[in-house]
Amino acid sequence: MANSGLWVGVLTALTALGASYLTGRATLRAALAQARTTTRAEALREQRDRRRSAYREMLSCTHVFSAVTWQIDDVDAACDRQSKDRLLTQMYERIGPAIGDMNRAMHEVRLDGPAEVSAAADHVRNTARRVQALLKTLIEDDSPERRNEYDAAYRDFREAYVTFIGLAREALEVKTEDR
Repeated sequence: MANSGLWVGVLTALTALGASYLTGRATLRAALAQARTTTRAEALREQRDRRRSAYREMLSCTHVFSAVTWQIDDVDAACDRQSKDRLLTQMYERIGPAIGDMNRAMHEVRLDGPAEVSAAADHVRNTARRVQALLKTLIEDDSPERRNEYDAAYRDFREAYVTFIGLAREALEVKTEDR
């Protein structure tokens, strides 16, 4: 009988060791899964923050560009050709640095992506360049054709800008997985 008590004790000890081993492995797996989840969440948060910063800079530079183009109302209100040309020249001088800043911001967006947002930022910049070129043609030429070309280019710019905003917003949205 003493012998069977020994076997019961050994069996109980082995069961406890096995249970402890299995519990330890399960705890280790859970800790590793939690660490992976935390690391992934932090990486996604950092990516989102970088993108948000790049998109905001692009929006800010685009706003500065737009502020220059909105001065076309002052040109329209000017009484004589000389005043109009002076205002258009001032606009043209200010629009170059605004596009330069937009170009820098567009490259930041290009780094952080995604590709469709990067392409949209590039399109905004390219349409802004077209507005700039057509603004220059308005100096000393106030023909309706030139102004219509400028206005059409500005509408294209605004459309590109609105598209960029939509794609940027979509890229920043938190996507949840359905399980």
